[in-house]
Amino acid sequence: MKKLLALLLVLTMSLFAFVGCAKEQPPAEKPVEEQPVTEEPKTEEPSADNAVKTGLAVVTSLEKSKDATADAEGLGQSDSVVVAVTVDKDGKVVKAAIDTAQTKINFSTEGKVTSDLTAVYKSKQELKEEYGMSKASTLGKEWYEQANALANYFVGKTAEEIKAIPTDDAGVTTDADLVSSVTIKINDYKEAAEKAIANAQDLGATADDELGLGINTTIAKSKDATADAEGQTQAYSIYTATTFGADGKITSNIIDASQATVKFDATGKITTDLTAPVKTKVELGDEYGMKAASKIGKEWFEQAASFSEYVLGKTAEEVAAIAVEEGKATDADLVSSVTVTIDEFQLVIEKAAATAK
Repeated sequence: MKKLLALLLVLTMSLFAFVGCAKEQPPAEKPVEEQPVTEEPKTEEPSADNAVKTGLAVVTSLEKSKDATADAEGLGQSDSVVVAVTVDKDGKVVKAAIDTAQTKINFSTEGKVTSDLTAVYKSKQELKEEYGMSKASTLGKEWYEQANALANYFVGKTAEEIKAIPTDDAGVTTDADLVSSVTIKINDYKEAAEKAIANAQDLGATADDELGLGINTTIAKSKDATADAEGQTQAYSIYTATTFGADGKITSNIIDASQATVKFDATGKITTDLTAPVKTKVELGDEYGMKAASKIGKEWFEQAASFSEYVLGKTAEEVAAIAVEEGKATDADLVSSVTVTIDEFQLVIEKAAATAK
């Protein structure tokens, strides 16, 4: 019995010794979870694949002008061929528009202008059936229909391909795919299209935008000859190529102008070289000579470009609503960069919006 008690005592003491020696272990640390890296959202740049350049060109001829004679009045005639285009990154035409400002001004053997200086001169696109080509056309098509067919034919072509469209000696196309829809002379339109493509600029348009072409022509600056000075007929035309987004807002705009002037003496004899090129105001650049007289020291082409930039993002209605006084802008944001009259700029943009497609 004593041995049994001694054994129990030994076991009890061993158990307490084990518990006393045991140290409390610290709880195992949980692994730190990695926090997901949050990347800043990437802002994608607008794709340049849909961007197009906008171009405008004018080719003017005075060669159909004639002296006054005993049998017929003299004629100052200007034919200004106008082409507007949008062009993709490969130099191919995406959209095209064609029009012509044909202006005829008469004068007498006394050197007096006999045409109404307040008359409204419509472009050939504006005249439509009134132009009267369909009766004489072997296709039975009006000028505007043929011009539109030619514009559509330019689409998808480069300047080199347009230049290569074959014509006969008279300038009428012999292209098998074109003769069924176009019998007008096209050499001037080819030349204007090439210039418009070469002049095209990145101004904010896209391939989906509509392209409009507007023209306004007046002859109020024509005047009689006197004993001391020559008379002149002058067709003053303002042009615009304007693109519009789906919301009707302007995405690109170009403004240009030409002053096609034919001078004559007091007997009605023309003194102007009718073969000399007629440059637009943009083509003249500093040669136009406005900068010296401008109170803001800017040339006409610079002011026109400033106006074009000002109308970006506006609708044609908003452009028409720009306040003017005697044709000049009164808007504080505009007068610092544009002091030329802008009422005709507003008018041609309105016309471009009406024809845009």
